[in-house]
Amino acid sequence: MSALLTFTCSCCGKTHEGSPSFSCKSPHYYDQLSDEDKTRIAILQDDMCVIGIDENSDFFVRTILEVPIHGVAEPFMWGVWVSLSQANFKRYMSTWDNHDETDNYFGWFSNRLPHYPDTLSLKTSVRPRNGGLRPLLVLEESDHPLAVHFHQGISVGEAQQIAERVMHPE
Repeated sequence: MSALLTFTCSCCGKTHEGSPSFSCKSPHYYDQLSDEDKTRIAILQDDMCVIGIDENSDFFVRTILEVPIHGVAEPFMWGVWVSLSQANFKRYMSTWDNHDETDNYFGWFSNRLPHYPDTLSLKTSVRPRNGGLRPLLVLEESDHPLAVHFHQGISVGEAQQIAERVMHPE
């Protein structure tokens, strides 16, 4: 297994070293809010987001989705947001300094990723980690290409193609 992914970008000609890693700054649903609503009914921090001010609020946590790359030690990583139920969000936040790493929280994928068909609302499981690490995200098995990539891995060429699409959007 190769320790490091290295490729020459077909778009810019630069050599990129290391497995690709990209992140979404906020949940898709936060991005859809007006500037006024972002300040009036939403809270966005580095690792959590709440939209709403009543019992119908939506709760989100930032996670890491690791997609294996065939023949490469480090995965392709996505920093993405997942919605949790209010009960799971409260449990997750209450154990912030000392998560029970056997916990599993059901959630819904809450970002749209380039290269893939719509990724909103894919079924997920959030697995908290200690040591200041963001939780790992596990996608439920399905025929969605992102779920297939998560469970079966991607080739080096696919990793390069996805990375180029993210780095150089049309």
